Amino acid sequence: MGLFRRGGMWWYEFYFAGQRIRESTKSKSKTVAREAEKNRKCELEEGFNNITDQRRERIRTFRDMAEDFYDAYKLRPPDSAVFAEYAIRHLNRLLGAKMLVDFNETVVTKYQNDRLSEKASPKTINEEVGFLLRILGEPGDLIRVRLRKKKTLKLKTREVIGKAYSEDEKKRMLQEAAKARSPHIYLALTLALNAGMRDGEIKQLTWAQINFPKQYLAVGRAKMAGGEGRTIPLNSELFAVLTDYVEWYKQKFGALQPEWYVFPFGSPQPTDPTRHVTTLRPSGL
Repeated sequence: MGLFRRGGMWWYEFYFAGQRIRESTKSKSKTVAREAEKNRKCELEEGFNNITDQRRERIRTFRDMAEDFYDAYKLRPPDSAVFAEYAIRHLNRLLGAKMLVDFNETVVTKYQNDRLSEKASPKTINEEVGFLLRILGEPGDLIRVRLRKKKTLKLKTREVIGKAYSEDEKKRMLQEAAKARSPHIYLALTLALNAGMRDGEIKQLTWAQINFPKQYLAVGRAKMAGGEGRTIPLNSELFAVLTDYVEWYKQKFGALQPEWYVFPFGSPQPTDPTRHVTTLRPSGL
């Protein structure tokens, strides 16, 4: 317990309210390290005593708070908990060991930057930060206000302008897709309308990306360890169409391998599930 050296830097270690605090001072000076340890203890004590009736809450780890939050959150409809599970996994990975007393605007901003460095999209990061601040409760509300004043609460996302189809237009498109010679067209259009997937994402979709028991699919491949792509719930319409397509697929290829493509290569009829289609236009299939 106390100060010790590691890799040329001074570290401190002590217990606070039953929690072990072990952190680097990022200094080679023992005098600076001693002062850093003193300041850290003072910081924890001030934070601990800030809300008299909630002292034990102030030293809870984020991981514990997130677990309680998710236990309640997953009681909602299944589709609601899919992204929550994904977001909390990343939050725990980067912030799980921190105590409530440790959180401030700087911690949130650092999380945003860390996730950006992992190539996560700004939209995904904004949603993860939303879960973070909700899990923190009242302290999270205060951090949200401060970040909003600094205009750093949300990262800028790319605005995509697209056409919004009416229900009648969607119905007519699906009716025409059902008449196509290719077995791909109806499912591909259903994915586009119900999951908002891009053309390239649909063409390169594999069975490994679809979780039938939990009814969601994962879009995109990881560019780095932390960037696993986004998850999309399967609504009842999309799940029903996929289920019918699976039966056709098994009859056509005799099996359904995780690494095989959902939309196999071949024209006018698919022949090779180890390669994906090059186009989803009816004339090209």
